[in-house]
Amino acid sequence: MLVVLMGALLLALGYFLGLIFFDSAVGGVVIALIIWGVMNLVAFFQGDSILLGISGARKIKPSDNPRLYNIVEEMKIASGLEKMPDIYIIDDPALNAFATGRSPNRASVAITSGLLQKLNRDELQGVIGHEIAHIKNRDVLLMVMVSVLLGSIVILAWYASRFMFFAGAGRRSSVRGGGQLGIIIILVGVVLMILAPIAAQLIYYAVSRKREYLADASSALYTRYPEGLASALEKLATSGTGVRGANKATAPMYIVNPFRKKGISLQSLTSTHPPVAERVRILRAMGGASLTDYEQAYRQAKGGVGVIPATALALDGAKPMALRAPSAEAKPVEDFPQRIERARETSGLVWRLNNYETIPCDCGTTLRIPPNFPLPTIKCPHCGKINYIVYRSQSLAPNG
Repeated sequence: MLVVLMGALLLALGYFLGLIFFDSAVGGVVIALIIWGVMNLVAFFQGDSILLGISGARKIKPSDNPRLYNIVEEMKIASGLEKMPDIYIIDDPALNAFATGRSPNRASVAITSGLLQKLNRDELQGVIGHEIAHIKNRDVLLMVMVSVLLGSIVILAWYASRFMFFAGAGRRSSVRGGGQLGIIIILVGVVLMILAPIAAQLIYYAVSRKREYLADASSALYTRYPEGLASALEKLATSGTGVRGANKATAPMYIVNPFRKKGISLQSLTSTHPPVAERVRILRAMGGASLTDYEQAYRQAKGGVGVIPATALALDGAKPMALRAPSAEAKPVEDFPQRIERARETSGLVWRLNNYETIPCDCGTTLRIPPNFPLPTIKCPHCGKINYIVYRSQSLAPNG
């Protein structure tokens, strides 16, 4: 319904602008549809590549991080996806993640290196389950459709306002000679130019917030451990670091608002995500792991109408789904060696993604050699041994 409302806004804007500028309502609607069609084709076929490129994400193999690959595979099986999503890493200390891809058969999950380093297995599983849910529930495709509608409305209103300002408004015969009707058409067109982009953006945010709740519920269903995602969201909420590669267009794709700072409330109509504290409270109020359990917890926390679609609740059935026990990593206070191991694992992955060579010295020191290092040898700063550099690929060696 929200998407249909956005589509109606686009057609109405095109209709009145066509009357004002082209003396043809049909012409305005056709131009609006052409803008929407071109943007939709670009977003549908290249949207995921553009998003991953803007974010600086790099694809990894199973051997690059077996722990992460294993968790993604678990969530893929739990959700029933037919194809394993591609896994990408964003070299960023911020704690965040997103999913992209126009269909489950062409999907990707991207997480920041900060998230990979800071979260234990249960927490990471909760985040991955949330992103897999966006793929399974077709939220990625839905948000592409909504964002294209929003972009089309903004572009149409922006260029129309500039044209009206510089070229003059209402100079076509039907508008100029239409008396009061012509004036009403111009006023309606101006109001739509101002309000349509604002209304469309509010609808866009509303769609994003509702799908975040559904992805949280689906993650609890896949993992059977809502506390994992709740604990991860708390860690994300206390991190004041924004994602460097994020922008306003990509913000709704992330698990939490990538621009959020500590102490800033998210309870507003202009937020792409529900308040983190509210999401955590709902997850921790769940008595089981089913969508029905989440719906009940949501109603208790928010009251009124629920958030899970009736069709999903019907498929969920009345069968209770018990919560599982936490894994061995989920301790009240994490072991220091566990955190050090995750930090080493993540830093090693980032070094490899940036084409650094790794040379183990006899003294136990691991030497990191940057790409195109100009010398054939390197001296260990600890023991003084001269180590010869053997590159994995000749293309990385100095002078090709």
